[in-house]
Amino acid sequence: MLMIRLTRVGKKKQPEYRFIVSEKARDPWGKATEILGNMNPRTNPATVTLKKDRVEYWISKGAQCSETVWNILVDQGVVKGDKRKVVSISKKRAAKAEKKA
Repeated sequence: MLMIRLTRVGKKKQPEYRFIVSEKARDPWGKATEILGNMNPRTNPATVTLKKDRVEYWISKGAQCSETVWNILVDQGVVKGDKRKVVSISKKRAAKAEKKA
């Protein structure tokens, strides 16, 4: 299955990210099928550069997005829909928090 996800590039303590298309099982720092854009989170607000037509093409071909990439694409207006929850809390931890409250 193809995934659209982020891979980190840049120097230590200076992260920059690329939007890539690759196989889900493949290492994200390995060879990518295609580079779709980049993101610099260190600017305020974060700078996002995307090839919107290529993102739409890959999604139409069945590529899935990671949760983080999906949320960024929703912010940029490339895809329509609700944002996805990135962090999930285990049932054990949720029960503990409920008990505490």
